[in-house]
Amino acid sequence: MKLLTYEGKALAEQFDVTIIGSGPGGYVAAVRAGQLGLKVAIVEKEKDAKLGGTCGLRGCIPTKALLNAAHLYDKASHFENFGLKVEGLSYDFPAVQKYKQAVVDKNAAGVTYLMKKNKVTVFNGFGRIAGKGKVEVDLADGKKETIDTKNIIIATGSVVRPIPGFEVDGKQVVNSDQILELNSVPRSMIVMGSGAVGVEFASVYHRFGCDTTVVELLDRIVPIEDADVSKELARSFKKQGIKCETGIKLDKLEKNKKGIKVSGKNAKGEDVAFEAEMLLVAVGRMPYLENLGLDKTKVVVNPRGTIKVNEYCETDEPGIYAIGDVIDTAWLAHLASKEGILVVEKIAGKRVEPIKQNLVPNCTYCDPEVASVGLTEAKAKEAGYDVKVGKFPFSASGKARILGETDGFVKIVAETKYDEVLGVHIIGPHATELLAECVVAMALETTADELGRVIHAHPTVSEAIMEAAEGVHDLTIHM
Repeated sequence: MKLLTYEGKALAEQFDVTIIGSGPGGYVAAVRAGQLGLKVAIVEKEKDAKLGGTCGLRGCIPTKALLNAAHLYDKASHFENFGLKVEGLSYDFPAVQKYKQAVVDKNAAGVTYLMKKNKVTVFNGFGRIAGKGKVEVDLADGKKETIDTKNIIIATGSVVRPIPGFEVDGKQVVNSDQILELNSVPRSMIVMGSGAVGVEFASVYHRFGCDTTVVELLDRIVPIEDADVSKELARSFKKQGIKCETGIKLDKLEKNKKGIKVSGKNAKGEDVAFEAEMLLVAVGRMPYLENLGLDKTKVVVNPRGTIKVNEYCETDEPGIYAIGDVIDTAWLAHLASKEGILVVEKIAGKRVEPIKQNLVPNCTYCDPEVASVGLTEAKAKEAGYDVKVGKFPFSASGKARILGETDGFVKIVAETKYDEVLGVHIIGPHATELLAECVVAMALETTADELGRVIHAHPTVSEAIMEAAEGVHDLTIHM
């Protein structure tokens, strides 16, 4: 049996599974594999072997830390509404960044601890498939190592996709990675794209005093959400002072000493232009498959650049799996984690079932928060369902009034014949936390009647779910 050396230690081969990438798909897969007694290696190219991937280092975690700071600052600026007085309220943006980085570092250290706890061997370097059962690693110290392995999981995630004509420079034109590292808040900003990235950063920087305009190609912001949610978020943004321009195709970028100017055409074909100090390009990510060695395998890459897999995340090459942002399922950290668990449990010989994609929760952490699961009203009708809808506004919620956060609503989409809940759409306070109840309920195939009859504590914002469910049958109490 071949022996490898790593950090001066002899490693007896072979590994049961080698995971390329340590994001929420890769490291979670490694933990579960370790729990199941498999011999596991994980390869991470990040400098200093920081683990956690885009989500932990440049995505979910740092973005939500900035959102939390911005939310607290905005809340404090309205303390007079609660009978409280604050004098000389201000912020220290470098200190905000320091808080964000401390959260990121703590999370990365936690993942490193989990690797040690579960006896996962970490290789710090760039990994590529070098043939059947082989992963070659260009180690950070300049050396090369070849890992013998029975199975390989590709969990390399995604990177920002360059947009021709809107090349970033890290100063006047930035992407979602670069905007996390700003030393100061720009006076004004154009946000190109209104998906989760766009509206979340719009919420952050507007609340710190940046004059913010969101420009969206489609006819509404957060276009994957229910149309009523898009309309409500646009209304709330307008009330806050965030400008939203939809149906705009930007095609030109100009830079000058004062900032940037972007121009294009609106839905009517008319010329439009916007100027600001900074442009955030918040559209486009692509799977990271560069130099991965897929040409040495039977792995098929789809036309859009994702890896072809079946419902068990198996590629066309036996023993090679792919999870997370490199495949065609929703690019969400929590889904990547469950895909990783499914794969290693299958490798370990456990009985596994395909993930139900209609039960994958979608969360956007702008202010107000947006969360959804299942079908929108429009999609349910397109699928042929006879639809009934229940809706309850947070403006009628006692707890929301207490919080001073009354924008938004809960909307429940159910089908008439069996009363089964097909989708839940929430915009408002703690929406991303409230959604969990709805995911569980839908996993148990709840009916709107059953959900409406479940007692919810009072006063809580979760009562809005109960009231919306009751509304499917026109039985809402507080509206």
